[in-house]
Amino acid sequence: MTGTIGVLTGGGDCPGLNAAIRAVVRSGIASGSEVIGIRNGWQGLITNDTVPLSDHAISGIISWGGTILGSSRTDPVKNSDDIKSLKRTIDTQGIGALVVIGGDGTLRAAHEISSRGVPLVGIPKTIDNDIFGTDVTIGFDTAVSTVTEAIDRLHTTAESHHRIMVLEVMGRRSGRIALAAGMAGGADQILVPEVRVSMEEICQSLDVRHRSGKKFSIVVVAEGMRHEDIDGTTVPECDRDECGHEKFVGIGNFLGKELERRMGIETRVTVLGHVQRGGSPTAQDRILATRLGIAAVDQIHTGNFGCMVGVRGNRIAPMALESVVNQSRGIDPAEYARAKLVTGIRD
Repeated sequence: MTGTIGVLTGGGDCPGLNAAIRAVVRSGIASGSEVIGIRNGWQGLITNDTVPLSDHAISGIISWGGTILGSSRTDPVKNSDDIKSLKRTIDTQGIGALVVIGGDGTLRAAHEISSRGVPLVGIPKTIDNDIFGTDVTIGFDTAVSTVTEAIDRLHTTAESHHRIMVLEVMGRRSGRIALAAGMAGGADQILVPEVRVSMEEICQSLDVRHRSGKKFSIVVVAEGMRHEDIDGTTVPECDRDECGHEKFVGIGNFLGKELERRMGIETRVTVLGHVQRGGSPTAQDRILATRLGIAAVDQIHTGNFGCMVGVRGNRIAPMALESVVNQSRGIDPAEYARAKLVTGIRD
């Protein structure tokens, strides 16, 4: 039995984080452990910013978006002094093990921290659903539902005005949100980072649709679509956040201008942005987060540290963090090809 469990949420927020925190607290208490929340991700461990989490403290949070603990993109392994401070907090607070809820960057840091002797278990969360070792991550279902609703709304105005509507969605390296929501919403083009599609191919497909009598189109594009695929545009160099991730400058706007210039069809662009991260989680995300939170505490009490709990099929299973952080999970081109059968995408 581990006396005190610490729980933190790192990286970008997403719906379902509070459901996972709630599950860790309740299952931890049920198994005889105290639970401490670490505020603002790894930064809270470095600065000893913690809060006790009782059953009363997490009452009602399952339906809330965001995270009651706050988050940050602090990378604790960049500075050896930060690692010393982090371990000092763990000792001071009497934390026997950590539950780290995060995406690829947070889990990569978790692997490094684990290799330096800190007992911990990871839980995968990201709206991008691109973490290796799990079929689905916390936040993905809610994000897809949000984007699908946006596509449904864009359909009516696109059809009324005979326009091309471009919807830019999140997805830096993975286009899973674009692909899933595009299929669910009946998009006519889905553009993702993993599959190179030229402007000529995009225009040709939309032109065939237009000439067949369908006077409107919906194009869903992931923010990480390669800029160089759009000829005739100049894309400013992207800034980067504190983790080195590109802050994309709006591929949707460049795509919209180029489509209108080439095809002579009125085009409008919607950038959904951080709306995809917000709001109350879907039932599926609440259930997934709860199952993973319980599983993480189970792994702690069995002493299986340095792992991530993920979903394979419909089963929860642990996987070594070492294997998780060294691999990526993008869209298989064959998966994209199958999507062509049910969208307007044509070769």
